[in-house]
Amino acid sequence: MTEAAEMSDRAEMRGPVSRRRRTTISGGGGSGAVKQANGSKWHDAGEKLPLYPAKAKTDEVPRQASNNGKVDREMGMSGQQQQLAKRTRKQRSLVEDINEKLSCHVLQESLLSSASGYSNYRGILNWCVVMLVLSNARLFLENIIKYGILVDPIQVVSLFLKDPYSWPAACLIIVSNVFILAALYTERRLAVGTITQMTGLIFHIFNLTSMLIFPSATVLIVTSMTPVGGVLSLGIYTVLFLKLYSYQDTNRWCREIRQAKAKRLTRSYSCPSVAQSNGSAGHTHVSYPGNLTHRDMYYFVFAPTLCYQLNFPRSPRIRIRFLMRRLFEMLFFMQLLVGLIQQEMDFSRMVERLLKLAVPNHLIWLIFFYWFFHSSMNFVAELLQFGDREFYKDWWNSETVTYFWANWNIPVHKWCLRHFYKPMLRKGVNKFLAQTAVFLMSAFFHEYLVSVPLKMFRLWAFMGMMAQVPLAWFVGRFLNGNYGNAAVWMSLIIGQPVAVLMYVHDYYVIHYGSTT
Repeated sequence: MTEAAEMSDRAEMRGPVSRRRRTTISGGGGSGAVKQANGSKWHDAGEKLPLYPAKAKTDEVPRQASNNGKVDREMGMSGQQQQLAKRTRKQRSLVEDINEKLSCHVLQESLLSSASGYSNYRGILNWCVVMLVLSNARLFLENIIKYGILVDPIQVVSLFLKDPYSWPAACLIIVSNVFILAALYTERRLAVGTITQMTGLIFHIFNLTSMLIFPSATVLIVTSMTPVGGVLSLGIYTVLFLKLYSYQDTNRWCREIRQAKAKRLTRSYSCPSVAQSNGSAGHTHVSYPGNLTHRDMYYFVFAPTLCYQLNFPRSPRIRIRFLMRRLFEMLFFMQLLVGLIQQEMDFSRMVERLLKLAVPNHLIWLIFFYWFFHSSMNFVAELLQFGDREFYKDWWNSETVTYFWANWNIPVHKWCLRHFYKPMLRKGVNKFLAQTAVFLMSAFFHEYLVSVPLKMFRLWAFMGMMAQVPLAWFVGRFLNGNYGNAAVWMSLIIGQPVAVLMYVHDYYVIHYGSTT
């Protein structure tokens, strides 16, 4: 009995931990009872119940009490562990505070080292812009002090009009609607099959060729056409030429798909799906030939892109505040450009100041880039809810000449890639020859937009563009990284402004006499 009581006391102290089924035998005077540890009732063997309440209580603990004891002990242990973890964290924090007070150096590279991986130079870029503005402001003030204020708002009007009753540039731009509608009606006849594919191709070739010959002949023949008016009208016709070429090319692809009995036009390259193209459910998705409408055609004409597709990405709404900011930038930078050009273009001193004017003319070019590709094109895109706003990429980081030409004018680059470069590669033309052909076409249009309005042919723009081919090879072969980027910037600062100044110089010699 004593031993049984002691065993019961020890079991009570330990608590019901184990779940193993065990049998406890206890009894007094040779009598005993058998108990199952799983909480079953006592089975009487003809003997009396145990005399010790403590023992009986211990032996009758159910499985639920055993589980509760285990959870309690685990909770107690987890509380101890949490306290221990808190003490460890406090000790670690104390050690870190001490180490921080004792040491202030870590293994690291200087930010301007290439090994540091640092790339956020926005502050340095702002500094460069401030220095550029201040340096050109000094030249501008020096020019004003030396020659006086040459800015004349009346002269701005005379740049576009010689006679207030004769508007040849505006009339020429209005006539461009004839070529636009001719392309639309030709596509409509092709869609319904009233003319053959060959006949439609001939119509398109005639229409596109006329778009280059007719405006240039008008600019050369009409004496009241000013150089600025000629540049503006020829620029619009050139843009329309590229747009209508893309228009007929894309619709031809859609006809080929339809003729091949494709079940889903919306999955083709030129006929994108709603999810890919429409930024909002409010814009109707169209498929060929449902796109051959006046509304669709003129949306494409005014959209800030040269590549046609049936469903353009659309923004959900027009942001008025964004629109007003772009409009303010357009007006401000236009006035700034006109003022800088008028103040700097003193023809009688052009040869003397040819190189001196390279930097301020480069600044004019930078302002023009921001005004046209960011402010103006975003304004038009917001007004038309045109969703694709990638009009330029990071051309200022160009390490090669080819990267610059591929990223500073994305609409033209997309057109060349889609309708000129890739078709040549598919026909088996060598990659270098295809790139040279792209530069050759670009050189033609640069010369076309300069020589025809000025009514003189010097080929400076053509040679300047074709010189980009060997320059691109040299920079890509021998200059890398920052050296290549510096070479690109030098070509922009010296090359383009000097070419423009040479045209201006020759124009002055032809129309106003000797530079001396």
